[in-house]
Amino acid sequence: MAKLQRSLRGDYDEILRGIEDGILRGSISAELEDTSVFRDEDVRCTVLVFERYSWFGGNRVSLTVSLFQSSNGEIRLSAISAGGSQAVFWKINTVGEEAFIKKLDELLAAHPAWTA
Repeated sequence: MAKLQRSLRGDYDEILRGIEDGILRGSISAELEDTSVFRDEDVRCTVLVFERYSWFGGNRVSLTVSLFQSSNGEIRLSAISAGGSQAVFWKINTVGEEAFIKKLDELLAAHPAWTA
């Protein structure tokens, strides 16, 4: 499992679209499995679950991205990847998980206006 957390700034919807488009275009096997959206007045939370094939591990890995905007406009991102190991009792291969998180980190770095 790998994790990435960031404070972001900018337009919530633009950031959300940019993340979704960037992840889907960043891998030939990437798919958006499901989305969950919560909104209460000026508080928002969107959860995106992606999945892709990891060539290195020979299996599929998932990436869950949560984007949260508080009532004061602050935007927080939390992303966790999982599923890259093939072992029964311990993790022996997390390369696919780490690569999925790295792809998101590179995507965020390519948009410096989003970084708080």
